[in-house]
Amino acid sequence: MVRKVTNKWWLVIILTVVLLGAAFAGCAQNKTQTTTTTTKATPTAKPTATQTQEKAESYKLVNPGYLTVGMDATYPPFEFINETNHQFQGFDVDLMKAVAQEMGLKPKFVNVAWTGIIPGLEAHKYDCICSAMTITAERAKQVYFSRPYFVASQVIVVRANDNRIHDVKDLNGKVVGVQLGTTGEFFAEKLLKQGIKFTLKKYQTTPDALLDLKDGRLDAVIIDNGVALWMAKKCPEDYKVINERLTHELYGIAVAKDNPALLKAINQALNKTIQDGTYTKIYEKWFGTKPDIKLLLNSTVQEAIQGS
Repeated sequence: MVRKVTNKWWLVIILTVVLLGAAFAGCAQNKTQTTTTTTKATPTAKPTATQTQEKAESYKLVNPGYLTVGMDATYPPFEFINETNHQFQGFDVDLMKAVAQEMGLKPKFVNVAWTGIIPGLEAHKYDCICSAMTITAERAKQVYFSRPYFVASQVIVVRANDNRIHDVKDLNGKVVGVQLGTTGEFFAEKLLKQGIKFTLKKYQTTPDALLDLKDGRLDAVIIDNGVALWMAKKCPEDYKVINERLTHELYGIAVAKDNPALLKAINQALNKTIQDGTYTKIYEKWFGTKPDIKLLLNSTVQEAIQGS
């Protein structure tokens, strides 16, 4: 997910029942105020070959013995806060637990508003960012990126009972929602420049936009395919996905420019989780299907930068 970066905190809306898969009629959500939080550390992981090899590299850690991960936990199914136990959950969370374990470290998660997430990394408030972050040329000027860990695209989401929209041309004359600073926003602005005329509304979070779509204040939302498919699966009575891939994106783990040894260690651990089947298990847990491992392994940071 491509998003711009500033230093302003904002209120987020969490789709409670969607996140919990429990009793909430119509998949609505409660509004809560997000603050910086951390999870309880998992039990101490045993040192692995990767950690032993990288220890001599002396990569820097915010908290010795921990891999501290910054994420904007308002983006299910990639990262969100469980409303019941207040723990971090999601695809990115499980992946970074596996990466930390492979590195012989304990994972620690910090909830950060997206608008300040890269400045927080540069200020060494956490060791890395894993938060559905699209690799782009602009971001690559600020941070190092790991090898791609997720192949994504932007798609259109509409209400389940709305049959007016089948492709981008059908957005003409409609009201379209996007999250501020995301690839969805950039793509929507591109469509406007191409002459497709619609009203564009921008939101602080994707849940905000989806709630307005459900309540009829929007005709469509442009968001990442992972989020869209998960939402449509959880709330088929509310949402459906238009099966047209609007973009091709690659997510990466961001590391500060002054910590190349940590980038190397994360890449080695990430490659191990992909090759030993751990990644596939995590992917199936959250998306209900197998990942295209061949496509993932053939994807590169350079490809993502050139295509952004």
